[in-house]
Parts: sequence; C-alpha cells; structure tokens
Amino acid sequence: MAHRNRIGNLYSLTSFGESHGPAIGGVIDGMPAGVAIDLEELHREMDRRKPGQGNGTSSRNEDDEVEILSGLKDGITLGTPIGFIIRNRDSRPEDYDHLKDVFRPSHADYTWQAKYGIRDHRGGGRASARETAARVVAGALAKQVLAQVGITISAKAMVAKNMADLSEGDTVGGIVACEIHGVPAGLGEPVFGKLSSQLAEAMMSIPAAKGFDIGLGFDFPNHTGREVLDLWRVDDGKITTATNFSGGIQGGISNGNDICFRVAFKPVATLMQPIEGIDNQGNVVNIEPRGRHDISVVARAVPVVEAMAAIVMLDNYLLNKTTHL
Repeated sequence: MAHRNRIGNLYSLTSFGESHGPAIGGVIDGMPAGVAIDLEELHREMDRRKPGQGNGTSSRNEDDEVEILSGLKDGITLGTPIGFIIRNRDSRPEDYDHLKDVFRPSHADYTWQAKYGIRDHRGGGRASARETAARVVAGALAKQVLAQVGITISAKAMVAKNMADLSEGDTVGGIVACEIHGVPAGLGEPVFGKLSSQLAEAMMSIPAAKGFDIGLGFDFPNHTGREVLDLWRVDDGKITTATNFSGGIQGGISNGNDICFRVAFKPVATLMQPIEGIDNQGNVVNIEPRGRHDISVVARAVPVVEAMAAIVMLDNYLLNKTTHL
C-alpha cells in the first residue's frame, strides 16, 4: 500500500500525526550542514499559521511550540535528519464524538473510510489543516537557507466575499497569490519534474486547495499568442524578458524572472449551523455544529503556501547543484 507522507527529493519532509492526537511532527532530510538557524524566526513563522489570532480563525489555542529533537547543535545544522514535534496541547477530541459514524458533506470522512476502512473522526484526523504546522517548520528552515542565496518568497491573501456580509455560521474561500524572487534560471526537472508541476502538486496537497495557476494562468485563453509572448531582452548584460506572462517558468524550467502563481481555496466545509449528512449505514442525519473552526482558511494558508514553495525551491536548488559538476 502506497502512502505519500513525504515531499521532496534531496530536501524532504516526512510528516506525521493527527489533529487531536498527542502531537504532530516530522523529519526533515537533506538539510545542508553548517547552516545557522534562527529559531526565533522559526517561531515567528509558526505564529503566522497558528489558530486563535482574530476574526475568522478557529479559537483553538495552540502555542505551536516546536521541539527540535535532532539535527541541530548550538543552532547549526549537522547535515543529519532534523526531527521535531509539536505537541497538541489544546485538543478536544470529545467535540467530535457525534461524528464517529457520520460522513459530513464536502469533507474527507467518506473517502478516507472508503480507502482505509477506518478513520480518525476527531477533527478530521490527518486530513485536518492541523497537519500543515509540520510543513511550516520545514518551509521556515528552507526559507532561511534560500535567503542566503538571494531567493525570497512572499504571499498574500485575497478573499472575494466580505466576511461581515456572511449569514450566521457560514464560511468563505479565497485566493493566495505568491511570488518567488531571486530565482536563477535553470531550476526544474523536465519532463515529469517540471518546476511548475512540482509547485502545483505541492500547493494542491494543502487542505482546501482547489485550484492552481501560474503566470497569466486561466486568463491565457482570453488572449492571442502575439499578446502573451514574453519577448527576450538584455538588461545590463543579463538575458531577461520584457514581460512575465509565463510566471517565471518556461518549458518547466525557471527563466530567471520572478515566479508568480495563485492558489484557490474553497470555503471551509464545516459550517456552524445544522447541516445534512449521512451515517455509515447510508441514513440521512442532521449534524449539529460543534467544535472550533475557521470561517476562512485563506489568511492562515498564506504561510503554508510560502512554506510549500520554499520546500520545492530549496529541493530544486540543491538538485541543480548535483547536475553541474
């Protein structure tokens, strides 16, 4: 049976844990030795993702303190696997007892049951966005390495609907737009390891992600070929393009421009209002709202998008080093 709990080739993360288990965590492999890690910066990145920070986010109060178990000595990477855990200190599994035999609409309840014959109903188990905290750890460390070679990543959230206009208990989706600056030309592994396809896979693995486009993306069909050619230019002795409709990637390989992409997130499927579901016998049931949930995942998804982009970019940066002897 194949399980995909790992992302990356040279720089990789294997994550573990469930939403209301004792802890989540991971093992990071491929981190170069001798890198100074700013643990305070790591904690700042974790603070950007954690719940309970304002309107629209879950009231779950997790400090998301990262316990580094291996791979660092005096804040310097050893080149060995970096093991870490994040303890779930504010879990309330009893909030989900009523869902033990119930499949909620637009959740992973039924599909996980269909695949494995068993599931963790407590807050969605491993399908919960709680798992993304482990990704932020790996991404935060990757961002520190990338910054040393001049590659930076920034994302922002855009919510289409005003949350103030929502009916009681409803939710909204939105878009996270991300830019990666300082990327050298030549990153990417065609034909099935295109940089764009790696980014797409990474982004679409984030819970609630339902769409990905890069550069002009889904607006390309609204233009002619002449309108969207990225014509070559030489600027200060460097080959570049006059426009960046391609989003920094051509033929699956970075062309030296900023990489620009967007990720669409669906509205949160858990509504704080009664909804119709079915039980494991196929009977229609009424599900009463319980637990603590986000109105929108988009704001908290921003550091997760950046983290996944950082994992992909550092992995490809290191891979590119191995192809040039």
